[in-house]
Amino acid sequence: MQDFLETMRDRVLKHFAASQMTTPVPRISVAVSRGVGDPENTMCGPGFCLVLQGTKQLVIGNQALQQDAGRSFASLVELPATRCLFETASREPYVAVGLTVDPVLLGELLADLPPLSPRSEPSSFSIADGTPELLHAWNQHLALLDAPGDITALARPRERELLYRLLQSGHGGVLRQFVWEDGGLAQIRKAVSWMRSHFDQSIPIKTLAEIAAMSVPSFNRHFKSATATSPLKYQKALRLQAARQLLFKGNDVTRTAQAVGYDSVSQFSREYARRFNCPPKQDALAMREERAGPPVAMI
Repeated sequence: MQDFLETMRDRVLKHFAASQMTTPVPRISVAVSRGVGDPENTMCGPGFCLVLQGTKQLVIGNQALQQDAGRSFASLVELPATRCLFETASREPYVAVGLTVDPVLLGELLADLPPLSPRSEPSSFSIADGTPELLHAWNQHLALLDAPGDITALARPRERELLYRLLQSGHGGVLRQFVWEDGGLAQIRKAVSWMRSHFDQSIPIKTLAEIAAMSVPSFNRHFKSATATSPLKYQKALRLQAARQLLFKGNDVTRTAQAVGYDSVSQFSREYARRFNCPPKQDALAMREERAGPPVAMI
């Protein structure tokens, strides 16, 4: 398995020098980070991440997760998380790859497989060791970086194989939830999707519970189980992450605060600094100087 990891690592470093970026292969992204990063609050997922070199530590709610080389992380919904990246002891960079799930392709694949009933209390995220079959599928898919002319013909069947191997791995339960429409997690996903489209508005818990077809107590319980936080804190995390994107693009602090739903600029600045350990104006300048937008914790 180490051979697969080293081959994929070398391929990523051949094409990408640093930072996080998308690739010519649809729904595949990569990350390269040097040094030891400070812990940073961000939004994590949804999708999959495989660490090829180095270590990533994630804190989601009260759960601390560690990904070393060969371990992968999966998330069904976007999760507020604290992330820290570490290079190796020999100062080699952190390297990882990510996959965004195509629900259409996944649905087609599941239709060809024997049906499996969902667990009564499925998890919205998981961490698992890579199997030889899964790493082989990742390696085959990433090989398209060396053959861009083959992407149109081969990307889809190789992505299908990768999804199949993920279904067979410790992430199978999470992956199936992307297309299941019944159960508590599916209902929470509907509410989360609505929140993402209306995060700049005041959202009564009763409205979210109705979208999820649950009572308010049941919704609060299921939401906390799926996201490791409350609906109010989740909305605040969405607002501040969106604000960080706007600041990076050049918006000033006042316009940004208003755009993400804050009536008070001073309150926005306080909450922004509390989450990102830096005032919004200073953070925006730092991101622009580094020419790197807000990090995505999935990779």
